[in-house]
Amino acid sequence: MKKLFALLLAVTMALAITACSSSGGSEDSIKIGLLAPLTGEVAQYGLSVSSGAELYIKEINEAGGINGKTIEVIKYDEQGDATEAVNNYYRLVDDGVVGIIGDVTSAPTVAVAQASVEDNMPMVTASATDPSVISYGSNFFQACLNEPYQGTTMASFAANELGVTSAATIYNTGDDYSIGCNDAFVEQCGELGVQVLAQEGYADGDVDFNAQLTSIIASGAQAIFCPNYYQDDGMIVTQARTLGFTGYILGVDGWTNTHEYTDPENLYDCYFCTSFAIIDDEKINEFAEAYRAENDKDPGNFEALGYDAAMVLINGIKAAEDAGLEAGSDEYKQAVIDGIANGVVEGVTGEISYDGTGAPTKSIMIVSLDSGSPEFYMNY
Repeated sequence: MKKLFALLLAVTMALAITACSSSGGSEDSIKIGLLAPLTGEVAQYGLSVSSGAELYIKEINEAGGINGKTIEVIKYDEQGDATEAVNNYYRLVDDGVVGIIGDVTSAPTVAVAQASVEDNMPMVTASATDPSVISYGSNFFQACLNEPYQGTTMASFAANELGVTSAATIYNTGDDYSIGCNDAFVEQCGELGVQVLAQEGYADGDVDFNAQLTSIIASGAQAIFCPNYYQDDGMIVTQARTLGFTGYILGVDGWTNTHEYTDPENLYDCYFCTSFAIIDDEKINEFAEAYRAENDKDPGNFEALGYDAAMVLINGIKAAEDAGLEAGSDEYKQAVIDGIANGVVEGVTGEISYDGTGAPTKSIMIVSLDSGSPEFYMNY
């Protein structure tokens, strides 16, 4: 009987410890989730975002955490798949996280955003630019600039700064990011009197863009807008220049590493908008130096946005902790959300605040590739 009682007591204590640790952390730690594609076709984006986010969490913990509590990160690989993303979201809920950084690309993020509403889970995506991700509930925030904003910005830049009066576009018809930026660019061109002479689409996995580019060149367009990711854009730039196009080639924040996928001599008159570039700025230089020390390479846009997404979430968590609320409770989660919505953070991608929606209020940067590598051109 004594042995049975001891066994029951041990089980009861174990369950009590488990319950405590699964509800937001412990007296000494706070659990947060990180959801990203760490393997698969879009792993480069997930790995970049997660490395930036984890650098910020490391810095917070080394500085004493939040009111003496360390941040414990639970990270799951959703492999770029929407179903896996939702499954892993519920794993994080079961793990007792108080907020989540993620997801990374738009389709999985949309799926997770819809799932997160019922739990009122505080979530911050570093890089999902689809404007619908913040439409399902007030719990979801973007650290990045959305597709309409980027497409509109590049149309205005082309017209007002470059003097472009005619343009064409080439975009991935199977990618929501590419479509969203393309549609916004075309609409803004119409508002500004810029003629869009051709809109050429291509499919995922295409590597030959000669037919589309030949049609664009024949149209006489002064500029080509390529709202795609850098592997495709590198091939498009190479093939456009080979075919004799000498006009402007414009992009959005998916262009971050385009210069690594084409020869430098092809990059004249190429511009893209982004939240981040390494420029002579004290805060950016400090971040870049810390990132290099940790990862032995320069950070890019996705790394910087991951860093800032973590900053946004931690700022909300600080508000809940300062209020003395129970981690994981409904009141705690709402306090995190309110802390994000009402807070301001000085990120490496600029000052980030929210004005009644989950979309950030922040500036956008135009980057030139004339020298063969990214260089700050102007804030826009």
